[in-house]
Amino acid sequence: MSNQQIIIFGEVLFDRFPDGKVVLGGAPFNVAWHLQGFGMSPLFISRVGNDLEGEKIKQTMKDWGMDLSGIQTDRQYPTGVVNVQFKDNEPHYDIVENSAYDFMESASIPYLSKNSILYHGSLALRNSASQATIDSIKKNISPSIFLDVNLRSPHWHLNSIESLLSGTSWLKLNEDELSLIVPQENNTQNRIQHLFNHYSLTQITLTQGKAGATCFTADKQHYQVSPSQNTVVVDTVGAGDAFCSVLILGILKQWDISTTLQRAQEFASKIVKIQGATKFDRSFYQDC
Repeated sequence: MSNQQIIIFGEVLFDRFPDGKVVLGGAPFNVAWHLQGFGMSPLFISRVGNDLEGEKIKQTMKDWGMDLSGIQTDRQYPTGVVNVQFKDNEPHYDIVENSAYDFMESASIPYLSKNSILYHGSLALRNSASQATIDSIKKNISPSIFLDVNLRSPHWHLNSIESLLSGTSWLKLNEDELSLIVPQENNTQNRIQHLFNHYSLTQITLTQGKAGATCFTADKQHYQVSPSQNTVVVDTVGAGDAFCSVLILGILKQWDISTTLQRAQEFASKIVKIQGATKFDRSFYQDC
C-alpha cells in the first residue's frame, strides 16, 4: 500500500432544512470522514468559526478519531452554513458567503509531506484567501492532485476550473459538470477526449447517476460499473462523496481500476440506503 499522506482541503458546514433539521456536511468533510472510517487517517484542512457550530465540528471529528491539526478557527467569520429550501419539491441551496472556510490561511497549515495526494473541489476556492492558501500548498509540496469539481452555481467560473485542471492527475465529475466545463464539444466522448488533449490528466471518472460510472484513462482505456437494480434508495445526499472516497482509497491501496470502481459503486450504494452522507459506525466501513 502507498504511504502517501492524504490531504483533504475544503469546506465543512451545516445544512439547515426548513423543518429545523441541521446536518453536518460539505463534500471534502464527507470524503475525509469516510477515509478516516477506512483507516486512512487523512489530514483535513478547513476553517470554522469561533462559535458553537465550530466547536461541534471539532468535537465530532475528535470523537471519530480525526486529526484536528488542519482545522483553523476564525475570530471574525462564522462556521459555514447552507440554507436549504424546497420549491415544487426540488431543493434549492443558499451557500452562505463569507464563511470561515472562505478565509483559510497558509500560515496556519501544519507540516505537509511532499509525498502526498491532495483532494479538493471548487466551492472552497470561491474566495481569493482560500485560493491563495491552496496555491501555496501546491507550490510548496507539489502533491499529486485529485479534483472533484463539485460545481455549485454561482460559486464557480470556467476560467478558474480550467486553471485547476492544469495541475490535476485524477478528475471526478458528473455528466452535467462535464458539459459545463467543456461546452465547445457536443457529446460525452468528445468532451472527455478534449480534456485529455488539453490537460495532463491520468484518469477521469464520470459519474452517471442510476447508470453508474465510467472511468477513462489517458491511454484510451475505459471501465464501467453499474449499481444493482435492487438498491433501495433512502437518500442520495453524499453518494458522490462516498464514491469519491473509495476512488482515493483505491489509489492509496494501489487497486486496479476495475476493482476500485466496483468497490466505489458498492459503497455509494450503501450510503444511499441510509439517511445522511456519513455514518458514525466503524463496522459500516469494514467491507471496503
